[in-house]
Amino acid sequence: MDAQEITAKLREAIDLEDVFVKTDGSHVEVIAVGAVFADVPRVKQQQMIYAPLNAAIADGSIHALSIKAYTPEQWRRDKLLNQPS
Repeated sequence: MDAQEITAKLREAIDLEDVFVKTDGSHVEVIAVGAVFADVPRVKQQQMIYAPLNAAIADGSIHALSIKAYTPEQWRRDKLLNQPS
């Protein structure tokens, strides 16, 4: 499963403001940004990302999945903190 397919699945299933997907074979990194994550525990946020990808995880298309979920406010703050000075 490529990055575009994963992005499409996530956007279809979750109301996201932005999503960034990086793949390296069957290893996938997802950064998801959406108001839907506000006041939601981290475990629940990750479950929201896993759910639309379960079939790909089950069939081995995705072997390892790294997830970072942010609200738009958290994402803006995180980007500012991680910019080179």
